[in-house]
Amino acid sequence: MPDLPILPGTTVVVRDVRSIYNGYKGFVQRISGSRAAVLFEGGNWDKLVTMPLTTLEQI
Repeated sequence: MPDLPILPGTTVVVRDVRSIYNGYKGFVQRISGSRAAVLFEGGNWDKLVTMPLTTLEQI
């Protein structure tokens, strides 16, 4: 079965060993070109980070 496209609202995990966000789970907020804005929430903080779609894996 082919991978489904990553769309806004998709839950993703970061798969990039060079990123400090490697292994973090978040929600895609918007997509622009080959990059996605991903919202990470944790305890008492929220962070919106833009990263390449190639480093994201849908879960």
